[in-house]
Amino acid sequence: MTIATGATWAICAAATAAVIARPLRWPEAIWAVLGAALLLLFGLMPVSAALGAVAKGTDVYLFLIGMMLLSETAREQGLFDWIAATAVIHAGGSTVRLFLLVYLSGIVTTSFLSNDATAVVLTPAVYAAARRAKADPLPLLFACALIANAASFVLPISNPANLVLYGGTMPSLGRWFGSFALPSLAAIVVTYWALRWAERDRLSGVCESAVERDPLSTGGKAAFVGIAATALLLIAMSALDLPLGLPTCLAGLTTTLLVCAFARRSPIALAQSVSWSVLPLVAGLFVLVEALVRTGVIAQVAGALRVAAAHPAQGAALSGTILAFASNLMNNLPAGLIASTAVGQTHSPRLIVDGLLIGVDLGPNLSITGSLATILWLQAIRREGEDVGFWRFLKVGMVTMPPALAAALGARLLVG
Repeated sequence: MTIATGATWAICAAATAAVIARPLRWPEAIWAVLGAALLLLFGLMPVSAALGAVAKGTDVYLFLIGMMLLSETAREQGLFDWIAATAVIHAGGSTVRLFLLVYLSGIVTTSFLSNDATAVVLTPAVYAAARRAKADPLPLLFACALIANAASFVLPISNPANLVLYGGTMPSLGRWFGSFALPSLAAIVVTYWALRWAERDRLSGVCESAVERDPLSTGGKAAFVGIAATALLLIAMSALDLPLGLPTCLAGLTTTLLVCAFARRSPIALAQSVSWSVLPLVAGLFVLVEALVRTGVIAQVAGALRVAAAHPAQGAALSGTILAFASNLMNNLPAGLIASTAVGQTHSPRLIVDGLLIGVDLGPNLSITGSLATILWLQAIRREGEDVGFWRFLKVGMVTMPPALAAALGARLLVG
């Protein structure tokens, strides 16, 4: 190993660790961008290569912009609060039924709006609903965190990591359903029952059902229509095997402007509430991965995938499992970027790529370090006065993630 290679690996490892741990409580984006800047400063990566790496994420950035605008618009117009209050009312005083309704709300939100929306927007609404229902909030909050990842491969649009793993070019919708309909169902069902068992003591008893639910405003109704229309648009684009980033961005922008017009709200003020730092975070991670590519580490991963390709079924199960656990060591976004680059070099069989996607989407349910969505979920509950430490989350994750992963990978092998 050369000094340059060692230095590159050290900077990438330190930057990734800082993104996860957030030293000094600085935003994750600062550490990702700082790592990329150090690579350039020490001459470990040419500027042209860094710019090329940033450009590779264009479709992902556009997708995130659209999703963040939709999420913030829905949040500001009270759509998610209304959904959460509706769940409490329909729970009829049953804590278990409330848990199920929150879980179902998370499935819908994740499937059609992305896992980040479930983590960032639905979580505070569920917390508020739990308090009004006088129910223990932790099982409901865990439901938000885990379904955000378990439902991440219901649709191509359910998780930005899907775009990353497939390099921005998604499979057709028909192929997607053929590969992931049964694994998604397996992951969702197994995660539900495993989490319900893990939190069985906290879910015992009854809760209040007579909570106040304000009528959904005109802006909230418009936001709902915009989200539904966006979901249909993206499903159509996916069915036509077209990039999702630009349509998502345009749909989010159009919905935001229309809702702001209905609500007489400045779109600029709304845009200021969006967490734009996620964009430089993703760009920085693209640069870090490109640096690793240049050191040859991707070639080693690609070599392992070539070996796995000799036995696709076993290779898919093993590759997906390894990536699932690796996502908790380095976060699933950089792990997915590395896997995506290696897949691009090897042209791995479809079965192995699908196994990798299941691993990168579902694996983060093991720990709080697994995905950006989980980190954002942790920030959201801390703002509400709750906190979940590493070991507390791991205790739940060890019960829920491995069986769900096994069930999803097994279901994918079953459909062939």
